[in-house]
Amino acid sequence: MILVWCGAGIAQDNVVWVQIEAQPSLTEASERARIYAADLPDVNGFALGGGWYGIALGPYTRQDAEQVLRVYRNEGVIPRDSYIALGTSFRQQFWPVGANVLDRGVVDAPVDTPVVATPEDQAVVAEPAVIPPAPPAPDETRAEAQRSERLLSRSAREELQVMLKWAGVYPGAIDGAFGRGTRGAMSAWQEQKGFEVTGVLTTGQRAALLRDYNAVLDGLGLEVVRDDTAGIEMMLPMDVVAFEKYEYPFAHYTKAGAIDARVLLISQAGDQSTLFGLYDIMQTLDIVPLDGPRERSDRSFVLVGEDATRVSETRVTLQDGQIKGFTLIWPAGDEERRTRLMAAMDKSFERLAGVIPPSATTEEQAIDLVSGLEVRKPRLSRSGFFVDRRGTVITTSEVVGSCGRVTLDEVTEADVALVDDARGVAVLTPTTDLAPLAVARFSDVTPRLQSEVATSGYSFEGVLGAPSMTFGTLSDVRGLGGEQDVLRIEMGTLPGDAGGPVLDAGGGVLGMLLPEAQSGRALPQGVRFALDRGALQGVLEQAGMAAAGTDSATPIDPVDLTGEATGMTVLVSCWD
Repeated sequence: MILVWCGAGIAQDNVVWVQIEAQPSLTEASERARIYAADLPDVNGFALGGGWYGIALGPYTRQDAEQVLRVYRNEGVIPRDSYIALGTSFRQQFWPVGANVLDRGVVDAPVDTPVVATPEDQAVVAEPAVIPPAPPAPDETRAEAQRSERLLSRSAREELQVMLKWAGVYPGAIDGAFGRGTRGAMSAWQEQKGFEVTGVLTTGQRAALLRDYNAVLDGLGLEVVRDDTAGIEMMLPMDVVAFEKYEYPFAHYTKAGAIDARVLLISQAGDQSTLFGLYDIMQTLDIVPLDGPRERSDRSFVLVGEDATRVSETRVTLQDGQIKGFTLIWPAGDEERRTRLMAAMDKSFERLAGVIPPSATTEEQAIDLVSGLEVRKPRLSRSGFFVDRRGTVITTSEVVGSCGRVTLDEVTEADVALVDDARGVAVLTPTTDLAPLAVARFSDVTPRLQSEVATSGYSFEGVLGAPSMTFGTLSDVRGLGGEQDVLRIEMGTLPGDAGGPVLDAGGGVLGMLLPEAQSGRALPQGVRFALDRGALQGVLEQAGMAAAGTDSATPIDPVDLTGEATGMTVLVSCWD
């Protein structure tokens, strides 16, 4: 079950509040609200967004609020920079605990309203006089501002430096120490805003800076969401996303507004191995682009993925046998708002009892889905085969053109060492040495026409997870135009087989299967071509390698032939 604490207030201009204070943490705000409530009626506390919490009196009519503001300020029971605010700036109520007064009507003012009697008839009950709005009271003196500043906690002082840095006036470290650099930044900000330059921000000036700082989050509908199924409570941009479904171990919050954004709540039982497994799985998902920093420790991990259209950030921790965290996917090019939102979400994150059960799923089974999320897929996959014990691969050049990266078996990244476009061949070297089960040995025997040949390849481009064997016959040792380095074979293959080895009955490699020609001419079904071994050996020589040979005149057992062929065959994938 999901409970959403809504922050929608009364929008009428005549229903207002007297905001008296803001604090950067719920603990500090609750303590200050308790202190005010001991002396004043109508004390309420609300989340303001961005990790800040406000204390306000009300709700009142505007006339009553002006009177309350004037009286309480003159009596010194509220700060002199308190001001009248609309309820639209308030979100979840935290004080009094369990209360929700945003949707109720106004209350009577707790202070007397002056009245005057008409001179014509003193016996008539006097009507309240129309009192013009009070002029803005003077802000705190420098001494008063210094006293209120001394009440700030270290975290509140650091938050103030963060806001000054955001405003472009503070280049220093975030350390909570108000030295010459911080004072200079305060003076610069006061000058920008037309305040008296003192180098000490008053309570009202700090509130103004906070409002400017939080303006970037306006329109996101930040609310505290309690998801009891996931065992997580945190602030979410509920004008941007909405709950859709559970797919263990995720709670999916999908796009609900104009911004193309998504949020995942992550919740499952597990240990360190489960955490590490989740870390690996997340990186295979389409929602986590390949570029971006990754950081994993014994008890947590952070994943950031970026591409031209989006930024994805995941933060997960392991605590007391429960793995919990969240992912925010946000459009690229909106980095200030994204980072501010991410910080607010992270700061508000609270772990509750329970985790998403494995049974909580509506997922339609599919091999390209994990918990309802698409697995990242390559743009193109073809076959290739190992030509040495280090894992060097020869394949078709079709699979390496304009790729962001190339992988072997979708795991090991490979560099393109050489491309021979005229012959349609590429040589790849893995970024880490591999240990192939088998390595190609090129046949030293002249092949006989109509002899049986076989090819090994990933016919379905990796869907089956292992190469398939396809058998056929050698039709000619030349191409249709008399090409000397092309073999013509009769074999029923699929596009994914291109780049795979073509072997004779003795296990020697005769050539490499070429992609189907795109000449606009339809050939009879089953007519395929392979680049001859001699041409392949020439390409390897260009790459500075010597190809191994073998006398394959004697046929070998079909089982052994299959083992040799599939052992040397590798899936080659091109990724954007």
